[in-house]
Amino acid sequence: MSDQPDVAAPPIRIVLADDQRVVREGLSMLLGLLPGIEVVATASDGEEAVALTVAHDPDVVLMDLRMPRCDGVEATRRLRAANARARVIALSTYGDDASVLAVLRAGARGFLTKDAGAEEIQRAIAAVVGGEAALDPAVQRHVVAALAGEAAGASEEEAPLPDGLTAREAEVLGLIADGLSNGEIAQRLVVSPATVKSHVNHLFTKAGVRDRAQAVAYAYRRGLASPGRNDG
Repeated sequence: MSDQPDVAAPPIRIVLADDQRVVREGLSMLLGLLPGIEVVATASDGEEAVALTVAHDPDVVLMDLRMPRCDGVEATRRLRAANARARVIALSTYGDDASVLAVLRAGARGFLTKDAGAEEIQRAIAAVVGGEAALDPAVQRHVVAALAGEAAGASEEEAPLPDGLTAREAEVLGLIADGLSNGEIAQRLVVSPATVKSHVNHLFTKAGVRDRAQAVAYAYRRGLASPGRNDG
């Protein structure tokens, strides 16, 4: 048995942005109690959130949507334009379709309502740090419905396979939209997980998306997915 002590993983560093002091301080206290998480700065509006994120280079930004001077959507857009490393999880009292879609398109990796519990917040943080999307189950169904409505109203003159997607990449994209993980897609298509990962990387690049949440939005906009398509 080795006598060397285990080296603890570095904490996930968080910037928290919310214009309401009581919410900001409450969330900061809650996050401080979670193992492996460190709040490095708090911001009271979007402009401050962008400045603090650039200064501290956190892993995750928990971003309120409705803030003065610069709201959460615009702040997220600015961070993406600045190529900030931090993943954004949007926070809102409201889980309306427009807010969710706007912030996901701006570059957010997740969306939580403010009544989310500590375990749900911790799972969302871990998910986005791991490169996955994190959508509150309470709003996910509404987002899918909204995207389906957009797809129904979109022009049918678009190319069947946009942005140079291959047939296999389009198939993988459709399965992502159905909610399948890479492992489940590999089983469905009878290929290796490494092959699926390669397809996912290629289609993300071609579609200009950064994560699975944006890929789902792209799939519905381009007519490559539809509600109820998953045959199980």
